[in-house]
Amino acid sequence: MNREAFATGLASIGLELSNEQFEAFERFEDALYETNAVMNLTRVARDECYIRHFLDSLLFHDLIPNGADVLDIGTGPGFPAWPLAVARPDLQLTAVDSNGKMLGFLKENAVPNLMPIQYRAEEWGVREAFGVVTGRAVAPLPIQLEISAAPCEIGGLVLPMRTSTDMDAIQRMPVDLLGLKLEKIVDRILPGTDITRLFPVYRKVSEGSPKYPRRWAEIKLNPIGSKKLWM
Repeated sequence: MNREAFATGLASIGLELSNEQFEAFERFEDALYETNAVMNLTRVARDECYIRHFLDSLLFHDLIPNGADVLDIGTGPGFPAWPLAVARPDLQLTAVDSNGKMLGFLKENAVPNLMPIQYRAEEWGVREAFGVVTGRAVAPLPIQLEISAAPCEIGGLVLPMRTSTDMDAIQRMPVDLLGLKLEKIVDRILPGTDITRLFPVYRKVSEGSPKYPRRWAEIKLNPIGSKKLWM
């Protein structure tokens, strides 16, 4: 890892790490690509890891309140959960994924404030337990919001990590069905690139309909906001 470039990128988003934290990121990168040689964990080239995985996972760190209990849905090998846990030791992270191999890697490289759990988010049954719910590259926005709203506590935040192509869906999504209210849309440029990331900030204002989340097949076939839902 290019530590100097990583430090510059971190400074541009308002973060500064200790030497011990940098070393933790370097060990994780080593482990990720050693394991990736025998198990498909990532398609990102190693020389882009600190940008595409680490900085990308931390780009919205300032939107997460101090001391929050954070749920990362669809974490894969640990993004954004692992970088957030190391860079923000004030947070308590829970990382959920249905892929046992991915979580096996994460458990082998766990940190004290990060708990990996194997489950399908829509079948987990946890409701109103986390102050912040996030996820990266989980699913199309309507699906991500449906599986994210229930575990968020009332007054908490749902912070999906999205791209500029999602702007129309963000503005059109009837999130009141899920007890959510769109407060603002934050856009950020990923350091070292010209890529724009969007972070719609949703506040959980009510319980929403108890029928959500639905079974995966129904969610995928008939996502919230589609014309089919009203037919």
